[in-house]
Amino acid sequence: MKNRLFGIMAFAVMIAFIIPASASGQAKANFAGTWAYNASKSDQPPGGGQGGGGGMRGGFGGGDFVAKQEANLLTVERTRTGQDGQTVTTTMKYTLDGKESVNAGMGGRGESKSTAVWSADGKTLTITTTREFNGNTMTSKEVWTLLSPTSLQITSTSNTPNGEMTMKRVYDKK
Repeated sequence: MKNRLFGIMAFAVMIAFIIPASASGQAKANFAGTWAYNASKSDQPPGGGQGGGGGMRGGFGGGDFVAKQEANLLTVERTRTGQDGQTVTTTMKYTLDGKESVNAGMGGRGESKSTAVWSADGKTLTITTTREFNGNTMTSKEVWTLLSPTSLQITSTSNTPNGEMTMKRVYDKK
């Protein structure tokens, strides 16, 4: 009887440690929030500035943005001032299950196709996007990582006709 009771208690203790560990391993990073570009912690694009407007790489510039994350969807909304002085809002939606998402390109420049994949530990999201531009296929990869609950790093790598470009951008949660 004592051996059986000991076995049950040992099993209960083991389960008490395993379940929280596996549950926490399943938790995914939550990128929801209003994010402000932190130029002092970010790489500066060629020519300076924040990488907004026409210099945006991979669909993301250096400017502020709002991210909404629900069950299986990440929505990223950026607002910027266009060349004509008008406010332009761009919304990109990504499914978080590894299936392809299709978004309209900026300024009628065709569509982009993206796939978002979580790292094994759920702490990093990699969004790979392809788009046709001037007869060329451009591929970009964005790696989203929370550095802390209030700091987000997005490392962008774009393959362009002019070669590969990598840029790190850091954002602070407002």
